[in-house]
Amino acid sequence: MQRFCSIILAILLAVFSAVNGCSPSDRAALLAFKAALHEPHLGIFDSWKGADCCHNWYGVSCDAESHQVADINLRGESEDPIFERAHRTGFMTGFISPEICRLTRLSSITVADWKGITGEIPKCITTLSFLRILDLIGNKISGEIPADIGKLQRLTVLNIADNQISGRIPASLTNLSSLMHLDLRNNKISGPVPRKFGRLRMLSRALLSGNQISGPIPGSISRIYRLADLDLSMNNLSGVIPRSLGKMAVLATLNLDCNKISGTIPTTLLSSSIGNLNLSRNALEGKIPDVFGPGSYFMVIDLAYNKLSGPLPRTLVAASYIGHLDLSYNHLCGRIPTGAPFDHLDASSFTHNDCLCGKPLGAC
Repeated sequence: MQRFCSIILAILLAVFSAVNGCSPSDRAALLAFKAALHEPHLGIFDSWKGADCCHNWYGVSCDAESHQVADINLRGESEDPIFERAHRTGFMTGFISPEICRLTRLSSITVADWKGITGEIPKCITTLSFLRILDLIGNKISGEIPADIGKLQRLTVLNIADNQISGRIPASLTNLSSLMHLDLRNNKISGPVPRKFGRLRMLSRALLSGNQISGPIPGSISRIYRLADLDLSMNNLSGVIPRSLGKMAVLATLNLDCNKISGTIPTTLLSSSIGNLNLSRNALEGKIPDVFGPGSYFMVIDLAYNKLSGPLPRTLVAASYIGHLDLSYNHLCGRIPTGAPFDHLDASSFTHNDCLCGKPLGAC
């Protein structure tokens, strides 16, 4: 009788494990994903053993109802005890296997900051209709962004910064109607910003710096009501700055430095909600708009290395706050006003202009 009860108990435990554990197909897909990667120092894959991949497999979590794998979260820089014990950050080589696409209920994929992962983003990633987060920052992934990335209608975060991604930004990316955070920094992406970029109405951060993006800044960007941070610096952008960027309700940071932008500075940029403005190292001409006032609050205004001319705006002294101001390497002329914000700036903010004078430069 006792032996019979033990058998029944073992059967019940097996059934319970099968119902509440991960499916054999998900387990097989994870092991195939693991087989394409090599992590020699931390042993993060040592826990990937046993039948139930939903419990105690490092970086893996499952949906509570379906018991299918929902999240893969593997970060090479973390405060997890496994890193603290090793006294080092992570390093991993290999590639992201297309077998990951067999995990059809994936909501998030984070394989970030491993420094040595190569290969391409699997094209089949766009079949993962539940995917909300794709974070592959800090590797050596090459190839192009999948052309049909726009199929991921639930995607809220796309972070592939600090890799070796090339090619153009796919036009379909503008179909990502749920996207809130886009980070493509420091890759080899070329071609224009898609003309219909403004369709990304939920976007709050668009970080595209450090690429080879060319062409004009699309005026449609100003239709992204929630956009607070726009970084297009260190590219090959040309043309003029759309006036409409200065009319965006919540845009707080605008970095356009190190491009080939020409024309004048729109007055709207200096009388807007923008508090961090960097237009340095372009080909901007004309006068600095004289539109400052008590509502002007800037942490940074950097207009250095342009072709700006004329006097300094008289209304600058009426600004509520200007933390850092750099007007060097232009063709400005005239007396530097006294008082805030000029009383806390040093000569480097004004050097290499045509004929600026007064403190902190030489007397007029």
